[in-house]
This record gives sequence, C-alpha cells and structure tokens, in this order.
Amino acid sequence: MHYSRLNDSTNHYETKAGDMKVKFTLTMDDLIVDGQNIDQVILDWESDLGHEELMAVSHNWISSQNFLTQRMTGLSRVGESSLTIEPLDEF
Repeated sequence: MHYSRLNDSTNHYETKAGDMKVKFTLTMDDLIVDGQNIDQVILDWESDLGHEELMAVSHNWISSQNFLTQRMTGLSRVGESSLTIEPLDEF
C-alpha cells in the first residue's frame, strides 16, 4: 500500500521511503470503445512507485500484446499506443 501526504509547511508531497513520483502519459490512436471509433485518447497521471513496481509496469507494457484491452473496460481495439514514464523525483 502506498501513501502520500502533503507537508503543510513546505507544500511538498512526502512519499514512503524508496518510492519516487513519476508521471505516466498514455497515448492511444485508432481505438474502438464500446463499439465507437475514437481517433485519439491521451491520459496522464502521477503516481508514487517503488523501483520494483516501476520496472514491473514497464516490463508488462513491453511484453504483453493485449496489455490495454485486458485492463480497460469497453476497449476492444487500439491501433497504436505509447506509454511514457517520466520521473518527477530522483530515487
């Protein structure tokens, strides 16, 4: 379980030891969602992850051909997709 809390005196997020804050950007082109064609969807979010978890996400993305369709309800097809992982903190 991960947690983060805002430190009121510094306005910085504190994370569990060993975690780092990363930004994910998922770009999907030529999708079919619930039977509807969609040209492009871009999602971005931030998360606190440990090195092992970050490596697992990266490995699963690279090694699973159906990574997105297995995890997103209603998504039946993705033409092209990319996942960018950008560190916002240092390890």
